[in-house]
Amino acid sequence: MDTKDDMQSESLFQAPPIAEQERMIEAMLFASAEPLSLHQLGERMPHGSDAAEAMVSLRKRYEGRGVNVVKVGDTYAIRTAADLGFLMQKERIETRKLSRAAIETLAIIAYHQPVTRAEIEEIRGVSVSRGTIDLLLELDWIKLGRRRMTPGRPVTFTGTQMFLDHFGLESPRDLPGIKELRDAGLLDNRPPPGAMPGIVAASGDDDGEDWSEDDGDQDEMF
Repeated sequence: MDTKDDMQSESLFQAPPIAEQERMIEAMLFASAEPLSLHQLGERMPHGSDAAEAMVSLRKRYEGRGVNVVKVGDTYAIRTAADLGFLMQKERIETRKLSRAAIETLAIIAYHQPVTRAEIEEIRGVSVSRGTIDLLLELDWIKLGRRRMTPGRPVTFTGTQMFLDHFGLESPRDLPGIKELRDAGLLDNRPPPGAMPGIVAASGDDDGEDWSEDDGDQDEMF
């Protein structure tokens, strides 16, 4: 026959109801920054608790709700329901500064279009990296133009409507001329030492009217 002390001893180690165990697991998963394993959960629960059984019950209770109890490898975590992930997305515009090489390349294309890569390199005096061209193409500020009817048939580059829209231009003829650039402090009054003749031609004459040797082709490319 059990004594009073034996009955009290058993009650001290009696596992809490499964519903209470669910609440304990729920609280630990909610507060934890990292997923928790059944072993980690069981260590914190009262003696006699069954973390695995409580987890099965808890996961069923969360089925179809806005958040679910999901298994991540050998651990568990509370996560937003997969079909509601779009509610957590936040779009923002990230401003990226163009490198000097990209700015120079874009300017040459804008003023000399249609222009080949070799011509861009000749004007800049340095080679143009593939990444610079790819970036401008990705921004949709330049596009591939007609191939030149010369040996190798090199592809040309031209500006795009997106480029005009971004800079508030109606056509390439609205690009600022040398006089306007100087007045804005973007050009020195005299070319830098060693500047190639093509740089001067890039902006046409002081009146800003002659932007290309072939205005017809230029307009068509846009």
